[in-house]
Amino acid sequence: MKVLTFGEIMLRLKAPGHERFFQSPMLEATFGSGEANVVVSLANYGMDAEFLTVLPQNDIAECCICELRYFGVDTKKIVRGEGRMGIYYLEGGANQLPSKVVYDRAYSSIAMAKPGDIDWDKAFEGVDWFHITGITPAISESAMELSLESVKEAKKRNITVSCDLNYRKNLWKYGKKASEVMRELQNMSMWRSPTKKTCRSRSKLQSM
Repeated sequence: MKVLTFGEIMLRLKAPGHERFFQSPMLEATFGSGEANVVVSLANYGMDAEFLTVLPQNDIAECCICELRYFGVDTKKIVRGEGRMGIYYLEGGANQLPSKVVYDRAYSSIAMAKPGDIDWDKAFEGVDWFHITGITPAISESAMELSLESVKEAKKRNITVSCDLNYRKNLWKYGKKASEVMRELQNMSMWRSPTKKTCRSRSKLQSM
């Protein structure tokens, strides 16, 4: 079975150990995202796993692709576009000090991507299972429209669709409510995997 996951992957800049931001003049650089975690895990289990996203045409994006390939992920369907690579900064928590994340993802390539930018015939070639999350449609209005397009195109091809309802309240800033978008997305998905936090958030959304 071939699985395709779709979403943003970002440059991850972490303060060393349990330090605060710039307590020392360095940050550890890796790459990460919820969707990328899924595809890497599937590849580690020996599954045929592909990752679809939109990245800029630069050396940082190339390094990101190389890291995905290192873990056995098929990256040939990644699309190149305008914009930049999203970044998130991380402080690791310790004891009573919680971890902290600062996002810098405005105008990222996938945030600027829109319906029609991805050739779905090519993207879904040979795919049996398509996985998406609630993070991608929260990034921007055009990414939301692209997310809905992706699921509709998967359904046209009788591909099984799973959706992690992952709700990030700080991302929904372009005027649409999560309840409007996610209800449509989940109705087109055969499998849904909410976390406890998402379930609590979803119950609040449904009451709006």
